[in-house]
Amino acid sequence: MLSSPDLSFSRNLPLVVFNQLGELLQHMAHAVETAALVLTETILSRIRVPVEWERQRFTLVVSERFSALMVGEQEQQSLLWETIIPLNQVGDNYTDSLLYTRLTFDAEAIASFISKLQDLFSCDSDTYQHLEHYRQIPKPNDATLQSQFSLLLLEYLLPQPAEELATSTVVSVPEIYSCQPVEDALKKQISQERLLNQVTTQIRKSLDLSVIMTTAIAQVREFLQLDRLVIYKFESSRVNNHNSLRPSISDLQKYGGCIVYEARATDTMPSILHYQEKSCFAITSSCWEKYRQGFTLVVDDIEKTYALEECLLNFLKQSQVRAKLVAPIVFEDKLWGLLIAHQCYSPHQWTESEKSLLTSIAEQLAIAIHQSELMRSLTQEKQTLEQRVIERTMALRDALLAAEVASRLRNEFLATISHELLTPLTYVIGMSSTLLRWPLGELSQRQRDYLQTIHDSGEHLLEMINDILDLSQIEAGKAVLNIGEFSLVKIAENTIESLLDKAQTEQISLKLDLQIDPSRDRFTADVGRVEQVLWNLLTNAIKFTPEGGNVTLRLWVEDDTAIFQIEDTGIGIPENKLPLLFEKFQQLDTPYRRRYEGTGLGLALTKQLVELHRGRIEVESTVGIGSIFTVWIPSQPMRVLSAE
Repeated sequence: MLSSPDLSFSRNLPLVVFNQLGELLQHMAHAVETAALVLTETILSRIRVPVEWERQRFTLVVSERFSALMVGEQEQQSLLWETIIPLNQVGDNYTDSLLYTRLTFDAEAIASFISKLQDLFSCDSDTYQHLEHYRQIPKPNDATLQSQFSLLLLEYLLPQPAEELATSTVVSVPEIYSCQPVEDALKKQISQERLLNQVTTQIRKSLDLSVIMTTAIAQVREFLQLDRLVIYKFESSRVNNHNSLRPSISDLQKYGGCIVYEARATDTMPSILHYQEKSCFAITSSCWEKYRQGFTLVVDDIEKTYALEECLLNFLKQSQVRAKLVAPIVFEDKLWGLLIAHQCYSPHQWTESEKSLLTSIAEQLAIAIHQSELMRSLTQEKQTLEQRVIERTMALRDALLAAEVASRLRNEFLATISHELLTPLTYVIGMSSTLLRWPLGELSQRQRDYLQTIHDSGEHLLEMINDILDLSQIEAGKAVLNIGEFSLVKIAENTIESLLDKAQTEQISLKLDLQIDPSRDRFTADVGRVEQVLWNLLTNAIKFTPEGGNVTLRLWVEDDTAIFQIEDTGIGIPENKLPLLFEKFQQLDTPYRRRYEGTGLGLALTKQLVELHRGRIEVESTVGIGSIFTVWIPSQPMRVLSAE
């Protein structure tokens, strides 16, 4: 409770009378010769206040000759009516809204109220500093001014004659149950919903953010009969980021924003399009966080709201703004911008319906921004992906060309070297064979062993060179198949017979398992290449099968495809090494690597020969148990096929 000197009072007053007394106090402030400060509850519209301040009205006059404070709190019995018609919409025709009013002229009570008012503002704000100055001013009022106000006050408070009451500007209590206010409210609500639907439809139909923004603010400005409606956009994520600290003056100058869209009632009204804020906005920079949290700023009269902030007040006057309503545009929890309504020529009491409509429009604009950002991101991602595909395709093409060139050069080199090696190798094999046929008496056994080693090594080297030549010919696309008809059983028996001595030497059992119908024995393919495939697979199986093991060649025909299966009880192949099995110059890294010699070309050449017949080869293997190689070779037409 405020302290009450003799001239102070407390009583319930209708809202209309409370407003009239507030106007009376403002008239007294103008009558004071010295500078006087007049503040109302509108100064709190820009900040969040505790609950006890939300339903409180006040008029504060501070000067060296006359100071007064009038505070009004809504009575509990009026709360039900307040839910029907908000306090800021109550007009002169609604006189039953009662305020518990306290009027005091006590200097200490006024200074105490100013101190509490100070605590609502930031300590480094101009408002706080100005209030600190005015808190020290109140002292006993000038007797003449106090008497003058007392006489005027009596005129308001004394009962009026019946005839004056009949002509009073104060009208009787409204008919709460009248249908006309409800009907008018419903019509207005329907109109607002229709406008909101139009904006929503425009957002759904168009992906052009500029068109959406321009159309929306033009429609809303016309519907609310605003003098000006603008959209302010922040340029910096530092201001938008909810985790950022309060920006400094230099931050706001560097990372500020500007007006990007504007709709005016007439072209004669000054334009603020592309306006960028001045440094005086740094004083109120804490409001950015409140906007991000959904705070809507309502300013009915800038003269009252910004009475203590000269910089902002002068700027708004220069921009010809008298009342404004600001709704935040929040996109992905960031303050993208502000939707700002202006009344330029006179104060304006903003209604809840106007505030609600502007907030809803701001939310729809945030959806449009989100939609536009998604489309922009998708377009950018698509362009980036397309560019990456182009770059990757070019890189792959260059790599393929380089690989083809390298492969061709390698094959040509191998072919050239192989041919150059064949001539001296032929002499080595031929002469060593000739010497071995000489009579025994002319050569010692040691000499004969040396010659045999030379001859066998030459034969082995010749076999390797022939494999290299065959492989290079196939990879170069120059190999051809010499197609002819032959007996599958015959080539299988011949291959087994040619390797029987080798198998016996290694103490390995070499078997032939024929599962072929004699009527299907005749087959069409390149008989030399098929024998080469069988030879390579069987010699490979013999080489990797320990003594006492078994190697079996099975043969059968399915449809027009000959199937050869070579099974051994050898050392087996680890599963992780199977992908390397048919690679050129690859020898599997096993404990037996040094024991088993080879170039790693046999299986690679075998695979190429099988695929040259448009067939396939597969392998199943278990370490320590053995391997099974299966070859499918389809019957070939009676013509010469190239490897292409």
